[in-house]
Amino acid sequence: MSYEERVAQDARLIILKELASQVDGRLNEVALQHVLDAFAVKRSREWVRTQLRKLAELEALRLQELGTVMVAELRSLGRNHVERREIIDGVSRPSDPS
Repeated sequence: MSYEERVAQDARLIILKELASQVDGRLNEVALQHVLDAFAVKRSREWVRTQLRKLAELEALRLQELGTVMVAELRSLGRNHVERREIIDGVSRPSDPS
């Protein structure tokens, strides 16, 4: 696996974890970009959108476009991945909670 693919898989996990921490399981792409920046994954807004589309394709989240902004909403498969109940290929596995 290439370095870029590893970064993308890690970023997808970060996105799912952040959505899982929200009361309503939703965030927009700008907020998620700031979260990724905090984890030293500094990428363009289009790159973040690509990761969101990939997660939607994997059925980990649902996307809605509101004007010029994408809003991501966690789906049960995405939550199950974060909670280590199911594994999604293409997303890094969460670390052990210990």
